[in-house]
Amino acid sequence: MSFQAGRHIFIEKGQSNMSLIRYQIPELATWPSLDRWSNLRDDLNLLIESPFWSSFGRTGQLFSGWSPALDLYQNNDNIIAVVELPGMRKEDIEISLHDGTLTIAGERRSATSNGDVERSECYVGKFRRSITLPARVDANKVSATYRDGILTVTLPKADEAKPKQIQVRAD
Repeated sequence: MSFQAGRHIFIEKGQSNMSLIRYQIPELATWPSLDRWSNLRDDLNLLIESPFWSSFGRTGQLFSGWSPALDLYQNNDNIIAVVELPGMRKEDIEISLHDGTLTIAGERRSATSNGDVERSECYVGKFRRSITLPARVDANKVSATYRDGILTVTLPKADEAKPKQIQVRAD
């Protein structure tokens, strides 16, 4: 016997009750639509810039749905990209910087090698994230660390992009 109450479905089974709750996407930033437009712009740039034949036969991030979460921060000296890549090895991650665009690519492989899959919710396969940086960076000083499934890329700002303090002199 089952009945529905609001967003919950209760299923009576013997002495115990189960409550199934529909998954809800967590709220993003204060202005989620702006972030979506930015992601769409980056995806379209990637689609236009890469030749059709180079991505044929493999699923790109625009159509596959596998795209790791990326946060971008900046302070006076650095731009910092933090990417969630759980279950990956650092050898499977590629990072490049070209014309003010940071690109992070790689491939996450399935943890199971044989047998029938009962349920699969983890994304596997190739991914590619490209993001236009908000300021010029010094490419020779870029560093990256990978720990506990979190990739942190630190991009020091170029001297001309850093804020400068200007002293006022009296005449």
